[in-house]
Amino acid sequence: MKKRISDKIREVEKYLEEFEGILPKSLEEYKSSLEKKAACERYIEKIAEGIADIAFLTIKYKKFEIPEDDKNAFEILAKHKIIMEETCKKMKNAKGMRNLIVHEYGKIDDEIVFEAMTKELVKDANKFLNEIGKIQ
Repeated sequence: MKKRISDKIREVEKYLEEFEGILPKSLEEYKSSLEKKAACERYIEKIAEGIADIAFLTIKYKKFEIPEDDKNAFEILAKHKIIMEETCKKMKNAKGMRNLIVHEYGKIDDEIVFEAMTKELVKDANKFLNEIGKIQ
């Protein structure tokens, strides 16, 4: 199980590195390039899914209570002091943004997505991976 968690962490780290390599430099670049926008949105989805997978694997490895959903999984990890409360909140937000993009609930606000992916997602995801990595 620890190997599966480690492998998944490396997978998400690879996604984060690739994502950073394609991030647009400006909101205008993001909005004007359909290809860049689609690629960024796909990476957000892959990163958020990978992080959720890590959360579930960690819960299974630690034999914690079974989560009802992805957001509850982050709450369980915070409750058991595997991740910090602030990290829990950030990961729930990232998962929410992923759901918004994938399911297109309402109109997606390009400015909000751009701000989140350029200023928060990589930093927050790395913080989560660091905190999870401490159980290894």
